[in-house]
Amino acid sequence: MDVSWEDFGWERLADGVGRRRLPVWDATAAVVVGDDAVLLYDTGATLREGAELRTQIQSLLGGRRVTHIALSHPHFDHVFGTAAFSAARVYGAVGTDQLMGLARERDALRDDAISQGVAPADATQAADVLVAPRHVISGEWTLDLGGRQVLLANVGPGHTGHDLVVLVPGTAGGPEVVLCGDLVEESGEPQAGPDAIPTRWPAALDRLLALGGDDALYVPGHGAVVDAAFVRAQRDELARRFGVS
Repeated sequence: MDVSWEDFGWERLADGVGRRRLPVWDATAAVVVGDDAVLLYDTGATLREGAELRTQIQSLLGGRRVTHIALSHPHFDHVFGTAAFSAARVYGAVGTDQLMGLARERDALRDDAISQGVAPADATQAADVLVAPRHVISGEWTLDLGGRQVLLANVGPGHTGHDLVVLVPGTAGGPEVVLCGDLVEESGEPQAGPDAIPTRWPAALDRLLALGGDDALYVPGHGAVVDAAFVRAQRDELARRFGVS
Protein backbone atom coordinates (compact mmCIF):
# COMPACT_ATOMS: atom_id res chain seq x y z
CA MET A 1 0.00 0.00 0.00
CA ASP A 2 1.86 3.10 -1.25
CA VAL A 3 0.84 5.95 1.08
CA SER A 4 2.97 9.02 1.78
CA TRP A 5 2.31 9.12 5.50
CA GLU A 6 5.20 11.47 6.21
CA ASP A 7 3.82 14.13 3.87
CA PHE A 8 0.96 14.59 6.33
CA GLY A 9 3.03 14.38 9.51
CA TRP A 10 2.21 10.70 10.06
CA GLU A 11 4.56 7.86 10.96
CA ARG A 12 4.29 4.66 8.90
CA LEU A 13 4.45 1.67 11.25
CA ALA A 14 3.74 -1.20 8.84
CA ASP A 15 1.94 -1.84 5.58
CA GLY A 16 -1.37 0.03 5.85
CA VAL A 17 -0.71 1.08 9.47
CA GLY A 18 0.24 4.59 10.52
CA ARG A 19 -0.06 6.96 13.40
CA ARG A 20 0.13 10.65 14.15
CA ARG A 21 1.46 12.19 17.36
CA LEU A 22 -1.01 14.97 17.98
CA PRO A 23 0.17 18.37 19.26
CA VAL A 24 0.09 19.66 22.84
CA TRP A 25 -0.40 16.32 24.66
CA ASP A 26 1.57 14.14 22.21
CA ALA A 27 -1.38 11.73 22.10
CA THR A 28 -1.38 9.01 19.45
CA ALA A 29 -4.06 8.60 16.80
CA ALA A 30 -3.52 5.52 14.63
CA VAL A 31 -5.06 4.17 11.43
CA VAL A 32 -5.28 0.59 10.18
CA VAL A 33 -6.34 0.19 6.54
CA GLY A 34 -8.05 -2.88 5.12
CA ASP A 35 -9.48 -3.55 1.68
CA ASP A 36 -13.03 -2.76 2.79
CA ALA A 37 -12.75 -0.74 6.00
CA VAL A 38 -10.59 1.78 7.85
CA LEU A 39 -10.08 1.67 11.61
CA LEU A 40 -9.06 4.75 13.61
CA TYR A 41 -7.68 4.30 17.12
CA ASP A 42 -8.47 7.41 19.18
CA THR A 43 -9.74 10.70 17.82
CA GLY A 44 -7.98 13.62 19.45
CA ALA A 45 -8.71 16.23 22.11
CA THR A 46 -11.21 18.49 20.33
CA LEU A 47 -13.70 18.35 17.49
CA ARG A 48 -11.31 20.47 15.48
CA GLU A 49 -8.57 17.89 15.97
CA GLY A 50 -10.98 15.12 14.98
CA ALA A 51 -11.98 16.99 11.83
CA GLU A 52 -8.31 17.51 10.94
CA LEU A 53 -7.67 13.78 11.35
CA ARG A 54 -10.68 13.02 9.15
CA THR A 55 -9.44 15.34 6.39
CA GLN A 56 -5.89 13.99 6.54
CA ILE A 57 -6.98 10.36 6.46
CA GLN A 58 -9.22 10.97 3.45
CA SER A 59 -6.32 12.68 1.69
CA LEU A 60 -3.93 9.87 2.57
CA LEU A 61 -6.34 7.18 1.40
CA GLY A 62 -7.65 8.72 -1.80
CA GLY A 63 -10.98 9.78 -0.35
CA ARG A 64 -11.69 6.71 1.74
CA ARG A 65 -13.39 7.37 5.05
CA VAL A 66 -12.98 6.02 8.56
CA THR A 67 -15.55 3.26 9.04
CA HIS A 68 -14.61 2.02 12.53
CA ILE A 69 -13.24 3.72 15.63
CA ALA A 70 -11.71 2.06 18.69
CA LEU A 71 -11.36 4.27 21.77
CA SER A 72 -8.47 3.31 24.03
CA HIS A 73 -10.00 4.78 27.20
CA PRO A 74 -12.37 7.57 28.22
CA HIS A 75 -10.04 10.56 28.64
CA PHE A 76 -10.71 13.79 26.74
CA ASP A 77 -7.44 13.80 24.75
CA HIS A 78 -8.38 10.44 23.22
CA VAL A 79 -12.15 10.72 22.66
CA PHE A 80 -13.25 14.34 22.15
CA GLY A 81 -12.82 14.24 18.35
CA THR A 82 -15.11 11.26 17.77
CA ALA A 83 -18.18 13.23 16.68
CA ALA A 84 -16.21 14.36 13.59
CA PHE A 85 -16.72 10.81 12.24
CA SER A 86 -20.49 10.62 12.19
CA ALA A 87 -20.88 7.36 10.22
CA ALA A 88 -18.23 5.29 12.00
CA ARG A 89 -18.95 2.31 14.26
CA VAL A 90 -17.44 3.11 17.66
CA TYR A 91 -15.92 0.44 19.92
CA GLY A 92 -14.80 0.66 23.53
CA ALA A 93 -14.10 -1.52 26.55
CA VAL A 94 -17.24 -2.74 28.26
CA GLY A 95 -18.56 -0.10 30.65
CA THR A 96 -17.23 2.79 28.58
CA ASP A 97 -20.62 3.10 26.92
CA GLN A 98 -22.43 3.59 30.21
CA LEU A 99 -19.74 5.84 31.70
CA MET A 100 -19.55 8.20 28.72
CA GLY A 101 -23.33 8.36 28.54
CA LEU A 102 -23.53 9.99 31.98
CA ALA A 103 -23.93 13.77 32.16
CA ARG A 104 -21.55 13.95 35.10
CA GLU A 105 -18.86 12.16 33.10
CA ARG A 106 -19.25 14.55 30.17
CA ASP A 107 -18.97 17.45 32.61
CA ALA A 108 -15.89 15.90 34.22
CA LEU A 109 -14.21 15.42 30.84
CA ARG A 110 -15.04 19.01 29.89
CA ASP A 111 -13.62 20.34 33.14
CA ASP A 112 -10.48 18.21 32.81
CA ALA A 113 -9.95 19.45 29.25
CA ILE A 114 -10.30 23.08 30.36
CA SER A 115 -7.91 22.55 33.27
CA GLN A 116 -5.37 21.12 30.79
CA GLY A 117 -5.61 24.17 28.50
CA VAL A 118 -8.39 23.41 26.02
CA ALA A 119 -10.42 26.54 25.26
CA PRO A 120 -13.66 26.44 27.27
CA ALA A 121 -15.80 26.80 24.15
CA ASP A 122 -14.01 23.92 22.43
CA ALA A 123 -14.24 21.69 25.50
CA THR A 124 -17.93 22.44 25.98
CA GLN A 125 -18.72 21.80 22.32
CA ALA A 126 -16.94 18.41 22.37
CA ALA A 127 -18.57 17.37 25.63
CA ASP A 128 -22.02 18.31 24.34
CA VAL A 129 -21.70 15.93 21.37
CA LEU A 130 -19.58 13.27 23.06
CA VAL A 131 -19.99 9.92 21.30
CA ALA A 132 -20.15 6.88 23.57
CA PRO A 133 -19.23 3.49 22.09
CA ARG A 134 -22.19 1.44 20.89
CA HIS A 135 -20.07 -1.71 20.48
CA VAL A 136 -18.36 -2.89 23.65
CA ILE A 137 -15.59 -5.43 24.17
CA SER A 138 -15.52 -7.53 27.33
CA GLY A 139 -12.74 -9.90 26.26
CA GLU A 140 -11.40 -10.06 22.71
CA TRP A 141 -13.07 -9.34 19.39
CA THR A 142 -11.73 -9.93 15.89
CA LEU A 143 -12.64 -7.17 13.46
CA ASP A 144 -12.44 -7.95 9.74
CA LEU A 145 -11.34 -4.90 7.73
CA GLY A 146 -11.20 -6.81 4.44
CA GLY A 147 -7.96 -8.59 3.65
CA ARG A 148 -6.76 -8.11 7.21
CA GLN A 149 -8.13 -8.80 10.64
CA VAL A 150 -7.31 -6.93 13.83
CA LEU A 151 -7.91 -7.98 17.41
CA LEU A 152 -9.62 -5.59 19.83
CA ALA A 153 -8.76 -6.66 23.38
CA ASN A 154 -10.01 -5.42 26.72
CA VAL A 155 -6.84 -6.02 28.74
CA GLY A 156 -7.54 -3.63 31.61
CA PRO A 157 -8.27 -2.31 34.08
CA GLY A 158 -5.08 -0.38 34.59
CA HIS A 159 -4.63 3.21 33.45
CA THR A 160 -8.43 3.42 33.77
CA GLY A 161 -11.20 0.97 34.45
CA HIS A 162 -11.75 0.63 30.68
CA ASP A 163 -8.57 0.06 28.64
CA LEU A 164 -8.91 -1.24 25.07
CA VAL A 165 -5.91 -2.18 22.92
CA VAL A 166 -5.63 -3.23 19.28
CA LEU A 167 -3.34 -5.94 17.92
CA VAL A 168 -2.53 -5.61 14.23
CA PRO A 169 -0.94 -8.83 12.90
CA GLY A 170 2.08 -8.40 10.68
CA THR A 171 1.79 -8.78 6.91
CA ALA A 172 4.41 -9.69 4.30
CA GLY A 173 6.97 -10.42 7.00
CA GLY A 174 6.39 -7.10 8.76
CA PRO A 175 6.10 -6.70 12.51
CA GLU A 176 2.98 -7.01 14.58
CA VAL A 177 1.80 -3.66 15.92
CA VAL A 178 0.13 -3.22 19.31
CA LEU A 179 -1.79 0.01 19.89
CA CYS A 180 -1.56 0.38 23.65
CA GLY A 181 -3.35 3.56 24.64
CA ASP A 182 -2.13 5.00 27.93
CA LEU A 183 -1.38 1.62 29.43
CA VAL A 184 2.07 2.45 28.03
CA GLU A 185 3.60 5.92 27.97
CA GLU A 186 7.02 6.84 26.61
CA SER A 187 7.14 10.63 26.76
CA GLY A 188 6.69 10.75 30.54
CA GLU A 189 5.87 8.69 33.59
CA PRO A 190 2.64 6.68 33.32
CA GLN A 191 -0.17 8.80 34.75
CA ALA A 192 -2.32 7.26 37.47
CA GLY A 193 -5.29 9.57 37.87
CA PRO A 194 -8.33 9.12 40.10
CA ASP A 195 -9.87 6.56 37.72
CA ALA A 196 -6.74 4.38 37.54
CA ILE A 197 -6.72 0.87 39.01
CA PRO A 198 -3.00 0.82 39.89
CA THR A 199 -2.89 -2.59 41.55
CA ARG A 200 -4.24 -4.16 38.33
CA TRP A 201 -2.03 -2.21 35.94
CA PRO A 202 0.98 -4.62 35.91
CA ALA A 203 -1.33 -7.53 35.11
CA ALA A 204 -2.82 -5.53 32.23
CA LEU A 205 0.69 -5.09 30.81
CA ASP A 206 1.33 -8.81 31.22
CA ARG A 207 -1.73 -9.46 29.04
CA LEU A 208 -0.53 -6.82 26.56
CA LEU A 209 2.87 -8.50 26.27
CA ALA A 210 1.24 -11.91 25.85
CA LEU A 211 -0.75 -10.53 22.92
CA GLY A 212 2.14 -8.89 21.11
CA GLY A 213 5.14 -11.00 22.05
CA ASP A 214 8.78 -10.02 22.04
CA ASP A 215 9.04 -8.84 18.43
CA ALA A 216 6.04 -6.52 18.15
CA LEU A 217 6.06 -2.75 17.90
CA TYR A 218 4.27 -1.23 20.89
CA VAL A 219 2.66 2.16 20.27
CA PRO A 220 2.12 4.15 23.47
CA GLY A 221 -0.73 6.55 24.06
CA HIS A 222 1.93 9.27 24.35
CA GLY A 223 5.44 9.18 22.95
CA ALA A 224 7.66 7.20 20.62
CA VAL A 225 7.15 3.59 19.55
CA VAL A 226 8.80 1.14 21.97
CA ASP A 227 9.67 -2.54 22.16
CA ALA A 228 8.67 -5.34 24.50
CA ALA A 229 11.66 -4.71 26.75
CA PHE A 230 10.44 -1.15 27.38
CA VAL A 231 6.93 -2.37 28.20
CA ARG A 232 8.32 -5.04 30.51
CA ALA A 233 10.48 -2.48 32.32
CA GLN A 234 7.51 -0.13 32.70
CA ARG A 235 5.44 -3.03 34.02
CA ASP A 236 8.09 -3.78 36.67
CA GLU A 237 8.37 -0.12 37.65
CA LEU A 238 4.59 0.15 38.08
CA ALA A 239 4.61 -3.00 40.21
CA ARG A 240 7.28 -1.44 42.46
CA ARG A 241 5.49 1.91 42.53
CA PHE A 242 2.18 0.41 43.60
CA GLY A 243 3.48 -2.48 45.69
CA VAL A 244 2.22 -5.40 43.62
CA SER A 245 4.00 -8.44 42.22
